[in-house]
Amino acid sequence: MRPLPPPDPGTPPLTSPARLLAWQAWRQRDVLAKSLVVGVVVMLAQAASPLLLGRAIDDGLSHGFGPELFAWCGAMLLAAAVIVGGGVYNHVWDVENWVRASLAFSQLIGHKSSRAGHALTRKLPTGEVVAAVANDALRVGDMFSMAGRFTGAVLAYVAVVVVMLSQHVQLGLVLALGVPVVAAALGLLVKPLQSRQLTQREATGRLTSLGSDTVSGLRILRGIGGEEVFAGRYARQSQEVRRQGVRVAGLQSVLDGLQVLLPGLLAALVLWLGARATVRGEITAGQMVTFYGYAAFLAWPVQMATQMLQMVIRAVISSRKVLDVLRVTEATPSPAVPVPAPPAEAELVDETSGLVLRPGRVVGLVCADPDVSAAVATRLGRLDDDAEAGTPVRLGGVLLADLDKEELRRRVVVSEATPHLFSGVLGTELDARGRATEAELLAAMLTADAQDVLDSVPGGLSGELPEKGRSLSGGQRQRLALARALLTEPEILVLVEPTSAVDAHTEARIAERVSLARRGRTTLVVTASPLVLDHLDEVVLLDGDGRVATSSTHAALLRRTDADGAAYRDVVGRSMAEDDAAPDESMEGAAR
Repeated sequence: MRPLPPPDPGTPPLTSPARLLAWQAWRQRDVLAKSLVVGVVVMLAQAASPLLLGRAIDDGLSHGFGPELFAWCGAMLLAAAVIVGGGVYNHVWDVENWVRASLAFSQLIGHKSSRAGHALTRKLPTGEVVAAVANDALRVGDMFSMAGRFTGAVLAYVAVVVVMLSQHVQLGLVLALGVPVVAAALGLLVKPLQSRQLTQREATGRLTSLGSDTVSGLRILRGIGGEEVFAGRYARQSQEVRRQGVRVAGLQSVLDGLQVLLPGLLAALVLWLGARATVRGEITAGQMVTFYGYAAFLAWPVQMATQMLQMVIRAVISSRKVLDVLRVTEATPSPAVPVPAPPAEAELVDETSGLVLRPGRVVGLVCADPDVSAAVATRLGRLDDDAEAGTPVRLGGVLLADLDKEELRRRVVVSEATPHLFSGVLGTELDARGRATEAELLAAMLTADAQDVLDSVPGGLSGELPEKGRSLSGGQRQRLALARALLTEPEILVLVEPTSAVDAHTEARIAERVSLARRGRTTLVVTASPLVLDHLDEVVLLDGDGRVATSSTHAALLRRTDADGAAYRDVVGRSMAEDDAAPDESMEGAAR
């Protein structure tokens, strides 16, 4: 088995579920071909067994325990060995087909989710995306796992019909026509079953979305006393999923029962006709056994065909849901033909605000409206084309929209104000680019003044961080996010309010350490904290319209006597007042 997952999930066609499934089949054609070949060999060996048994009986009745009988018995043993040995490989490759297809679709959804950003949740409920990975990808894998056995069943059916028609036309026609009739009768139930499965799938998606919303907003719900209402909604939707599941199971049970009953009736008919033909001397006793064996054997291909039809239907439904995810336009799509990247140490210019980040400078960005300065920072990283339409940003004279997105993400990193931590090993989750040494991890933690987190997480860097870092305080989460951003070592780093959740003493230490760590590399810090601004090379003040009003050092701006100086003092003075009123983080943690 080749390593999984593959490094590149590929670029799937988005025109139809059939094209998507065919594309995946071609990508795993090697293991799919093995499964098809072994499936055909095993089924043909099973189809040969009734014929070999009939010949052994006839030769045994005619010649007694002679060489002919032992030869047919040896052939039966060989067929059994093929069935057993081939079945082992058939199972292995069926499972590999399932794993490859399921994992490929999960990987496609994961890559789209990571690239589409919030554009995905604007288009689809979160529950639909979760269900696409947890349910739909697995249903696609089911179809691929069944492909080899189904192909073998079809070819075995054709071979059996040819053999039986050559031995007795009437019985051969009964089986040749009876099996399709049985399959058609079972097929009448497939369409209503598909409709019920689709309804259940949609109900499950709504339940997942409701559960996700309730869990993520549980603290708010408790604050407004609405947790019981939302729990009731979840319970009602859960009951709806149960009802839809019962409807699916009811029809599925009828279908499963008919899969046994109808082939059984066909076998009984063949046995009755075969017995009459044997009495009339039209067929031998061995041929009679062969015909009965085939009547029983053909129930299996019918069952496989019905199962395959159901799996194909589920795979098409699931592929349609996966396509809904894959068709979402990314918030920042990559250009069809990226332009060459500018050389290192290039200027980053926001033409709307007039902000120019010159190479090697550590700069602060201040505005009376923090949302305005945060919007500038977001534009510098090209995080949302819809929100940033008509606001060109250039790196070394090249529009960010024309650059390869991977290259842009490597060179420009924006760490937003709200820290989001991922569950997992602390050291691994901090090292977003997978290249930091333990010494570098510890150095970043020191710069962000986050050494206390090592004591909070059992095992330190090797310890497990819970979901969203919920065991940590707000200040600890913010400092971990800062350490993670520093570890990316980008050419240009944009930090939005990196110290808003920490006390003044911690903020002063972080400001000094970050300014030293990023000295000589382009850095923008969006903040109004004088404790941070005092350590920066330059401070840029934006006016109310979000354009650059002036720039200088923090000390020089404080001494200015013009309108810009007054506006600057008003912003940073307000920040100082807020810092004085805010509780110290360490005291807040002690109170908790």
